[in-house]
Parts: sequence; C-alpha cells; structure tokens
Amino acid sequence: MESTRYRLIELLESSNHEYVSGQFLSDKLHISRSAIWKHMKELEKDGYIIEGISRKGYRIVQSPDKVSGNTVHWGLKTNWLGKNIIHKTTAASTQQIAHQAARENAEHGTVIIADEQTEGKGRMERRWHSSKHKGIWMSIILRPSIPPAFAPQLTLLTATVLADVIAEQTTADPKIKWPNDLLINDKKAAGILTEMQAEQDQIQYIVAGIGMNVNQTDDDFPDTINDKATSIKLETGHDQQIVQLIQQILLYFERSYDMFVQNGFPNIKNKWESYGYRMGESIKIRINHNELKATCTGVAEDGALLVQTDREGTQKIYSGEIEWFH
Repeated sequence: MESTRYRLIELLESSNHEYVSGQFLSDKLHISRSAIWKHMKELEKDGYIIEGISRKGYRIVQSPDKVSGNTVHWGLKTNWLGKNIIHKTTAASTQQIAHQAARENAEHGTVIIADEQTEGKGRMERRWHSSKHKGIWMSIILRPSIPPAFAPQLTLLTATVLADVIAEQTTADPKIKWPNDLLINDKKAAGILTEMQAEQDQIQYIVAGIGMNVNQTDDDFPDTINDKATSIKLETGHDQQIVQLIQQILLYFERSYDMFVQNGFPNIKNKWESYGYRMGESIKIRINHNELKATCTGVAEDGALLVQTDREGTQKIYSGEIEWFH
C-alpha cells in the first residue's frame, strides 16, 4: 500500500503540476481508477491539496508541511536514503525504534521520524527536549562496509551535513562544537547521537540520530536550558518548513555519504574544520581531575579533537569537558 502511494506521488510530481489522467495512473500502477481515487483521499488526509477534474485528471496543487511518510517522500530527490520511512506521531525515542528496526533487518537508508519524543536523549544520556511539530527528531539506519574504528567519522560527517543545510537553506551561521553539537550564536541548535552495533571487525549497523530545533520560541525551552538552547526560528526570525528541511538533510547526507564511501574522510575532515567552533582559540579541558590548557587545531580521522599544547605538542582528546576562554 505504501509503495503504491509513493509511486503515485512520484508520477504526480513528474508532471510538473500538470494534470495526470486517472487512466494513465491506473495503467502505470496496475490498480483500478476507484483505487486511485481512494489513494487521493488518503493523501488529502495528509494535508495535500489535490485537484481532480473530469476528463483532465489529477494534480497536486500544494503539498503540506505536515510530517508523514508521504509528505517527506513527496519531492525527495535521494536515490537510496529515505526510500523506507517510519513515521511516528509520538515516540519515546527515534533511536529506540531505529535499533529495533535494524535488528529486524531494516534496510540501509531506513529513516525514522517522530513529531515529538518523550524520552529524547543526547550523549551521556542527557535529555533532549523534543517539542511536538517544532523540530526534526530523526534517526538514520546505516550499514556501512567500514571497520568499526571508522564509525566516529560518520558523526563528523553528519555534523557537516547539518551545518551545510542550515548555512545554505537559512540565513543562520552554524558552527560545529566538538564532538556533536551545532551552535548558532554560541547556543545549541542541533545535536547528533551516533550509536553502533558491531562485532570485533565488522559493523552490523549504525544509527545516526539527529535532533534539530527548528521553530521553537523561547517559551518552548525549559528555564534550565533557555540560555543555552536556540532554534533556527529564533536566530533568523522566520518559521521554517520542517518537511523541506528534512528532505534537504537527507539529500545532503546521501551525497556526503556516497562521497565518503568513494573518497574517504579527508574532504569531510576539511569541511568539519571549516565549520569548527572557535578553531585556533585557547581552551581549557577537564579530564577526570586533571586540567589541560591548549589550542584547538582540528579533528583527527578517528574523531578525536586535535589540540596543541606548549609542553606536549599535538594531542588527541577523546572525552572531557571543554571550556573556551572569552
């Protein structure tokens, strides 16, 4: 049923908003014209505005900014990413759903999207506030043929994808704060949580989780994080179309992932460093009970933060609390 509806959307999209006859759709989809009509009614429930005229056919006048499998698929330009979409109105966490789907052999490129999460989380089990219809709460299932040690590269790749989309689709100026935060004007606008299931030398699957604050206002954030969190709307002064942003993220992700598979990590490393938050500036790193002063210089291929110290020269930082000097 879903694949038929996706194909119907594709046929209507390829018409460039011209009318498509019911008979043509019936022949292409191998279903009755009555079934075509029923599919149109289901699309209207999703918020599509569809015009049907006798002897001319159907055309989609407007697609909605309501997130669903149909609306995301409509206009999606990817080749393999997002061909299978699992959409939930409410979910504890898209990561949980993705892990379950991956264990049940969901295909590479499966995307899980929720309108809201009740138990959204980031790194170190920190809670992520996922307001309904206000942001992008999404997980992508990947089955890469790379060694498990290279998995952190996909976190850095995902960060560059989000930065590119924000920079090119909005007026905001994003920065990537190591290891997985997207900042706008020093406040957190998006985060990434990459989780892996692997054997010693083989990845079974990776789930790349994305949380992006899109249309929140100050009232949507708890007081405890109001001074640390922001949204694209708050930074640009404009509402954003969430469906369109999801489509752009998936398109940019597919392109970047394909280039990564073909050419390796160097281009992603360079792009990450071009977006890197306060690169070349002095930082203070707390690791356990030790404190280290250094200069942030970039990222290593294994996902570590590269810093320069007076005594030790270049070092790799894998974890720790970082404080920037002002």
